[in-house]
Formats: sequence, structure tokens, C-alpha cells
Amino acid sequence: MGNSVQTSEQHQLDSTETAELESQRELSADELLVGADSTQSPALTVIMPTLNEEEGITECIERIKTAVVEMQVSTEIIISDSSTDRTPEIAREMGAIVVEPDVGGYGSAYKHAFERARGDYIAIGDADTTYDFEELPKLIRLATKDDVDMTMGSRLEGDIKPGAMPSLHQYIGNPLLTRFLNTFYDAGVSDAHSGMRVIDREALEELELKTTGMEFASEMIMDAAAKDMTIEERPITYHEREGEATLDSFQDGWRHVRFMLVNAPGYLFTAPATLFVLLGAAVMGLSLGGVQLGPVTFGLQTMVAGSLATLVGYQIGALAIFSSVATNPIREPSDPITNLVRDRLSLEKGAAMGLVVLGLGLVMLSFGFIAWMLDGSGALPSPSVNLLAATITLLGVTTVFSSFFLGTIKRAKRAG
Repeated sequence: MGNSVQTSEQHQLDSTETAELESQRELSADELLVGADSTQSPALTVIMPTLNEEEGITECIERIKTAVVEMQVSTEIIISDSSTDRTPEIAREMGAIVVEPDVGGYGSAYKHAFERARGDYIAIGDADTTYDFEELPKLIRLATKDDVDMTMGSRLEGDIKPGAMPSLHQYIGNPLLTRFLNTFYDAGVSDAHSGMRVIDREALEELELKTTGMEFASEMIMDAAAKDMTIEERPITYHEREGEATLDSFQDGWRHVRFMLVNAPGYLFTAPATLFVLLGAAVMGLSLGGVQLGPVTFGLQTMVAGSLATLVGYQIGALAIFSSVATNPIREPSDPITNLVRDRLSLEKGAAMGLVVLGLGLVMLSFGFIAWMLDGSGALPSPSVNLLAATITLLGVTTVFSSFFLGTIKRAKRAG
């Protein structure tokens, strides 16, 4: 009896020790990977868009597995694939989940995968071996801090391997695009177009990502910055790619610039408009007074230039208001004039103001006409004064019709 009890107690001790050893054992990558049919919710989702990446997909997934083992977190790997080669077959054989977007495009591939991601944190990167996914742990550890919404790997502050990035991209293209993005959106990043990122699920759900092409990379940072999200960076290593490059340097670069400008009407329209109007008004004022600055005498010719600058600036300013009302730009104009006109100026008020300005211009022109009728050309105002009157008249006409157009846009947007 005593031996039986001792044997039973020993068995219980052995079971306890075995459980403790199991809990301390490092799980393998295959044990940590979560499949599509699993009911387990992964802590991390790693997404890679692929377009004929059979030469690099194996190495990328192996690197992800190495990172997963280091972190010991349950992970799903999602391949958002539009390939015609063996990329999806290789990915499935290595334990990844393969999904196929309904439409093509870099942004479409990511959005399709985002809708299916189950992790608390989502990591993204290209499948061409340029990004070393073994560096993911440092980005993920940073992303798990309470005050961080998104982390990015900075190639420009890290190590760019020989042949990994063309000199034009490394020293001109990427720094310039990053400068634009930081200027327009206050993102505060060093490498705006790095594709290696980690974002908290809650932060991802707040983003309003709409683009389908390469500008998606810019949109994610732009929208995060506009929503005052915290973005942190860590230097990473950038490797030479495996397989054929699919980027068009000039076309893709222009798409990023165009997208940034369109979504920042304050910089695209308001700033140039203010500059033109102020410059034009100053030149017209100097011309009316016949001021001489050094060898330059302001007269009729400069009056023409000032009038033209004023009218152009006013028209660009109107476009700034139209664009901010008709669209929902990521970075709304913040200048008080645009906000006042857009939010408070009704069609009736705008048209009334335009009629007042138009009336003032017509009165000035009428004095000149009456003087000519009564006393001949000798009594005519100076050409500069007449040009000022004509400028004011045109501003009034523009204001009246712009007010009707603005009212039409507002009504159409409310109806939509």
C-alpha cells in the first residue's frame, strides 16, 4: 500500500515537472504560426504583397519565422498575392495564408489583407528580400509601448547595402519626398517611404485608407500624421532585392508628390494665392504712386503686372476653397480666410459682397467715362487708375460667380 501511494505521488511530481519544462520550452516557428482555419487569435499578423516573388518569398518567410521564434508570439503570415508564378504555392507550403485581392495595385493588396488580419499588431513589408524581417522584434517592441501607434524601419538612417537602392533614390528621391511629406503633414519621419512598418490594430482601424496604388505608402503616413498619431522609427538594414523590380522611378515618384499636394490644398493653393495677392497689391500700390526704387520706376507696365498677379492669386484662392469643400483632403487648410469662407460664407453673402466690389469698380470706371464725355481726353484719370478700377471690377465679377459655384458644390455634397 505504501509503495502504491509513493508511486502515485511520484507520478504527480513527474507530471508537474513535465508541465513546467513544457512551459519553459521555446516553441518552434511551426508551433507559433496560426493558420487560416485556426480558432486561435494571433498576437501578430505579418503581411506581404506579392507579384511574382518566387525568388525571394522563401527567404522572407524564413526570416519572419526566425523573428517569431525570438519573440515567442503567435503569428499569422498573410500573403496578398497577384502572381502568375509559383509564389502562392511556395508560401502555402511554408505555412502562410494566401489571399487574392479583387483588383490589382499595391494599396489594394494591403487593404485586402488588412480586412482579414486578426493580430493585435500588424507588420508589413515587401517580399523581395530587401527588408530583413529578422529585425521585426525591435519594431514590435517599440510598437507595444503605450504612446506609440506606428513604428517604421528607417533605411536612410540605417545600413543600405551596395546595389540595394539606386543613388538617385537614396540621395535625392527618397529624401526629397520625405521632406515634402514632413513639410505638408508634420510627420517627423526620416524615411517616409520605407515599406517595413508595424501598426497597432486600433490605430489601423482609425486610418481612412483609400488609394490602391503605390501612393498608399504615403497615404498611411499622411493620414496617421493628420490624426496626430505617434510614429517612431528605428534604423534597419536594406538589402539588394531578389527578382525583377516593378517600380517606375519617375512615375511612382510623381504619383506620391501629386497625392501629397492634392491632399494638402493649403500648400497647393492657399500659400501661392496669398503670395500672388500680396505681391500684386504691393506692386499696384507702388505703381499708383509712381515710386522709384533705384533704377526701377513703377508705372503703367508694373501696374499691369501687379493687376495680373492679384487676379491670378485671387483665382487660385478660390480654387483652394472649392477643393476643400468638394473633397475631404487629409490635411485641411488651416488659414483663417479659407476656413471662414468655407464654413460661414453663404451663397447670398458671397454674391452680395461680390456685387459691392463690382459696384465700386464700375463707379470708378464711370467717373473716367463721364470725365471723358464732359471734358475730353485731357480730363481722363491716369491709365494706372483705370487699370485699378478694371481689376476691382473683375474681382467683383469673379466673387459673384464663385459664390454661386461654391453654393452648388455645398448643395451637391449635402445631397451626396
